[in-house]
Amino acid sequence: MRLFGYILGAVTLFQLALASEEVDTAEPVVLAVGAFAEDNAFGHIVNGEKNKIFLTVENQSGRNVTLKSIAGSFHHPESNALVKNTSALAYNIPLLEGAKLQLPYMFHSDFKPGDLRLNIWLEHSADDKIYRVTAYDSIVTVVEPEGSWFDLKMWSTYLIVGALLGGLGYYAYLTFVPQPKQRKRRVPQISEPVGTVTASGAGGYQEEWIPEHHLKKSKTRKAKSGVATSGDETSGAELSGPEGRKRKGRK
Repeated sequence: MRLFGYILGAVTLFQLALASEEVDTAEPVVLAVGAFAEDNAFGHIVNGEKNKIFLTVENQSGRNVTLKSIAGSFHHPESNALVKNTSALAYNIPLLEGAKLQLPYMFHSDFKPGDLRLNIWLEHSADDKIYRVTAYDSIVTVVEPEGSWFDLKMWSTYLIVGALLGGLGYYAYLTFVPQPKQRKRRVPQISEPVGTVTASGAGGYQEEWIPEHHLKKSKTRKAKSGVATSGDETSGAELSGPEGRKRKGRK
């Protein structure tokens, strides 16, 4: 009986040793839950911006655990086909037993607007082994950023559309609205200048086309010549009287 008791005790100790080894080699219990901020309760992913999600991590095992990194991926919502992986963010910080940590994770998006499945996980290590825990796995909506008054693309689009609509409206106006007939304006005929023509030799000229200073010179010359001619006539008339005869008698 004693021998049987020794054998039973040895078997029990062996089972306890195996159980302890299984507990040590099992994956440590690490909880991770991801959630967007309160201002993004519907889980909208904005293209061209930094999207942020917060992960609450808790180590519920009695073992030393180290948080290695956080990463994620986008998948097709129906076929679950991989669309694109997000960039991994390295932490390498110890996770204390029973302590909760809230860690931010940011990623970019450049997809077409629509629904995608977002999967975010964290990797931790224990006893030189790496484990992965899913923190977020849900459908999100990809949207474009809200427009602003300084959005050049938006204004250029509005200008192009406005120009096209304006051109179509003007074409329709010219096509369907009768246009008033334009009266032909009579062009007045330019008459030739008529002025006093003064003959000079065989030809003639118009005083309107002659500069003023030339006309003054020609008038001055005519006045001088006229005075000389009248003096000669006066002298001839005076000589024709009795004095002329006396002068002739003296001679």
